[in-house]
Amino acid sequence: GERPSREKRRGGRGRDGPCLPAPNIICKDSSGNETHFTGKEVGFYKVVPCRNVNGYSYKVAVALSLFLGWLGADRFYLGYPALGLLKFCTVGFCGIGSLIDFILISMQIVGPSDGSSYIIDYYGTRLIRLSITNETFRKTQLYP
Repeated sequence: GERPSREKRRGGRGRDGPCLPAPNIICKDSSGNETHFTGKEVGFYKVVPCRNVNGYSYKVAVALSLFLGWLGADRFYLGYPALGLLKFCTVGFCGIGSLIDFILISMQIVGPSDGSSYIIDYYGTRLIRLSITNETFRKTQLYP
């Protein structure tokens, strides 16, 4: 078969997957009905987004930022040559830019320039940004 283009892979919707609640979980829906789960029933289906990786390791990026960030090696590695050269010429913006880049890279705010995700171990430190949407359940406060 034909290999999908990068745009198709990046714009992919992901896949629907069943979510199985842990055993002995009791869920109450909006109408007050309780459901007891044993760990074998499907609680709901969730769309799991696809992660496109192109060979940029999170561990390498953090190590480069920590030890060689003042030379701009982290930005060169992630595909930002102009910022890497600027950091090299200014010695990491006198250290302040290196510290800021270390924080941004370790929090995964700055990633590879091609828009791909880092390669991270399965039980690694992958961070997921949470956002509030219309589907978010908001619990009313008991004490204002």
